[in-house]
Amino acid sequence: MFIDSHCHLSFPELSAQLPELLAAMRAARVEQAICICTTMEEFPQVRALAAAHPELWATVGVHPDNEDVHEPSLQELLGGAQDPRVVAIGETGLDYYRLNGRSVDEMEWQRERFRTHIRASKACGKPLVIHTRSSSADTLRLLREERAGGERAGVFHCFTETAEVARAAVEMGFHISFSGILTFKNAQDLRDVAKALPLDRILIETDSPYLAPVPYRGKTNQPAYVPHVAQQLAELRGLPVEEVAAVTSDNSRRLFGLN
Repeated sequence: MFIDSHCHLSFPELSAQLPELLAAMRAARVEQAICICTTMEEFPQVRALAAAHPELWATVGVHPDNEDVHEPSLQELLGGAQDPRVVAIGETGLDYYRLNGRSVDEMEWQRERFRTHIRASKACGKPLVIHTRSSSADTLRLLREERAGGERAGVFHCFTETAEVARAAVEMGFHISFSGILTFKNAQDLRDVAKALPLDRILIETDSPYLAPVPYRGKTNQPAYVPHVAQQLAELRGLPVEEVAAVTSDNSRRLFGLN
């Protein structure tokens, strides 16, 4: 059985076909999926998905790329986290990939948003779901400054950074999650990272509707495709896919407190 640790079933590409997606999950032996929140405006829909379907869970947070949206206060994040179907804070983090003519110094609003999410995670005891792109040094720095870490600190999702970043994150107590990118032809460096990390710190995800794995690359992604990520990981580690499925599912249950 598999767990998709990161998907966006509230996005229009997927929400309109939810019954079919849930049926496909069952057929693919994907027993649970975590629906990730990217804005506070989206949170009621994400929470409703988790409330209506026992195989789905939710998070609360605002993606670092999202501008012109409601900026959550610490109290708002903690309020959302009180829901027992909400298992994490995020998606949060830093993204300097699209500066749109601005300097990194001008992205202080992202860093302050990230600090608020880190503080919420520490206050409620639920893990962080971290997005980091072209910003790993600052991501690690802020986590250290805010003294984040520990056994259930959180996860660096859809990981595409270096082995050094992965080791630093794991040393702080974070998990590393791999998406369909792991199956792409040009992702050998990432496969090397996945091969070297402790298996008890690895999660798998789709990040659907994005980043469909081979053989579905270029199509709309969905949670039923997460076994293909597990298969790639199994081949890298020289393990049966059933073992990778069991370990990564146990990792997800332990990190997010899933029953």
